[in-house]
Amino acid sequence: MKILIKGGRVIDPANNVDKVTDIFVDNGVISDIGDDLELEGIDMEVIDASGKIVSPGLVDMHCHLRDPGQEYKEDIETGTRSAAVGGITSIACMPNTKPVIDSEAVVSYIRNRAKEVGYVNVYPIGAVSKGLEGKELAEIGELKFAGAVAISDDGHPVVSSGLMRRAMEYADMFDMTVISHCEDLGLADGGHMNEGYMSTYLGLRGITRAAEEVMVSRDIIIAEATGTAIHIAHVSTRGSVELVRQAKKRGVRVTCETCPHYFTLTEKAVDGFNTNAKMNPPLRTDDDVEAIKEGLKDGTIDCIVTDHAPHHIDEKNCEFALALNGIVGFETSLGLGLEYLVKPGVLTLNELIEKMSVNPSRILGLSKGKLSVGGCADITIFNPDKEWTVDISKFESKSKNSPYDGFKLCGKPEYVIVNGDIIVNQGVLL
Repeated sequence: MKILIKGGRVIDPANNVDKVTDIFVDNGVISDIGDDLELEGIDMEVIDASGKIVSPGLVDMHCHLRDPGQEYKEDIETGTRSAAVGGITSIACMPNTKPVIDSEAVVSYIRNRAKEVGYVNVYPIGAVSKGLEGKELAEIGELKFAGAVAISDDGHPVVSSGLMRRAMEYADMFDMTVISHCEDLGLADGGHMNEGYMSTYLGLRGITRAAEEVMVSRDIIIAEATGTAIHIAHVSTRGSVELVRQAKKRGVRVTCETCPHYFTLTEKAVDGFNTNAKMNPPLRTDDDVEAIKEGLKDGTIDCIVTDHAPHHIDEKNCEFALALNGIVGFETSLGLGLEYLVKPGVLTLNELIEKMSVNPSRILGLSKGKLSVGGCADITIFNPDKEWTVDISKFESKSKNSPYDGFKLCGKPEYVIVNGDIIVNQGVLL
């Protein structure tokens, strides 16, 4: 397919580009970038991007596809359809599948299945420990050579500090990222939401912020002692942001991410026992939301990810204490970033795109997140001012567990190009 994207505002933070120009895509790669490109006699698709933003395809380095083993919640086809509609062209899926992504066989299955039915690029994340049991290291080298781009026990913390140290040292030898789910289970103490006024008001067992911050501190200390790298998943508290901020100032090789729900919602969303607002780590306070925004603004927080976590309606439509944690996020992440970060001036458009494409690609070592001549044509085109209303019944995901139903956002993707193919055309998934 040959595609000419005309007259859009191209924002490419990786190459320090922000200007109105044209892009020509030929045979899956970006063939030319320039003003008023004239390509006569060529059979091609022309996209009028006037008044729109042309950005690198978004990269989500933290999601759950539930495949293999829990396809009733999501599978690789429906998950990648959902990602594409959200403007995301590359996703990295966490290993808490059934069976766990702790072997070459499961990595190969995901990669092959994604090639068969996937709408976007899929990169498996391998497990830190066999079976996510936290007892014995998975075969990290085997996972790397099979195609895993990072390792994590996400959904479970690595309780043993010794095991985490060995994982970080092994991963460093293979130039892989360790993504840490920071939760001290003893401090979390079986809680269901943030410990504070709302948990007391609702009579629910709370989770202290210390449960997250203690483990963030531990992993930073290990990284500093060993000189290895660590990536902190789904940061949610002011204390965690400050721990990472100070570690970066000391030169520790630490990066971190947050999710849209941690800069848009607070524990108040749980009022009425709303299970779609139940997640781990839990929604926090107004002060924590402000701290997350400050961390995004000053560069402490490197990435915005979705932590897309599909669940069947029966796993949410139950007593709050029994409901599973997590929300679907692919189709709302860009709109939430534009509405709650760019509109109020917390981030510029360039900074938002950097945190949703460039930085995740860099941390995972992917050749994505940029618009370079000769590079792969993964492109997202959106109108940042176009308003739309979230309707979960229209989600491409199998699961609809989102607290954003009815929210008015802006910036729904209009065109999404993956490996040179138009996957979303005028907002419609092809």
